[in-house]
Amino acid sequence: EQVLFLGDIFPTGWQAAAQCDIQPTDTVAIWGCGPVGQMTIRSAVLLGAKQVIAIDRVPERLSMAKAGGAITINFEEESVVERLNELTGGKGPEKCIDAVGMEAHATATLDSIYDRAKQALMLESDRAHVLREMMYVCRPAGTLSIPGVYGGLIDKVPFGMSMNKGLTWRMGQTHVNRWTDGLLRRIQEGQIDPSFVITHSVGLAEGPGMYETFRDKRDGCIKVVLKP
Repeated sequence: EQVLFLGDIFPTGWQAAAQCDIQPTDTVAIWGCGPVGQMTIRSAVLLGAKQVIAIDRVPERLSMAKAGGAITINFEEESVVERLNELTGGKGPEKCIDAVGMEAHATATLDSIYDRAKQALMLESDRAHVLREMMYVCRPAGTLSIPGVYGGLIDKVPFGMSMNKGLTWRMGQTHVNRWTDGLLRRIQEGQIDPSFVITHSVGLAEGPGMYETFRDKRDGCIKVVLKP
């Protein structure tokens, strides 16, 4: 189980952090505390970030993020923008990571209502709430890293803000083979045990039910291992 996630979520989280070129003075903000987000948090800590901030709304995910060394923000209980300003002295994080992707949720914000209406009319495929928020809060000359998957079209993205801030965008599918050997060494050296993310281990026959449990965020489910 320690090496099980070398095929997917560990390299994904690592690449998300590594392509930020994290410096010891950096604050790294991570949107999404699902399995990839959890690996991203640990990776940012391992790479020496001064401060790692994790943003989500699911209590057990936020608890796991906190256990991994992150300061947490529950976006249903407080303003992400105000809290990030407070934690960065009003300057914003140097590095922002979108570990959510095309299905981002927001709490009754105008842009989330707009996205859902556009999706219903098939005029937009992805919800860009996290991207917009990252572009708004990221410090000038900062970096946006996007391991979250996007599938098609987005709208109302403040690209002019990104250009005028001089933000760097890094994104793409994970180059798994590039990272595997180095991450395996970190596991062998005891720097990280990726199995921390497993909350459920069940037989293969229980797979369909566990997919529903994960989808509906029930029973504290974050990552499931299916065993034949």
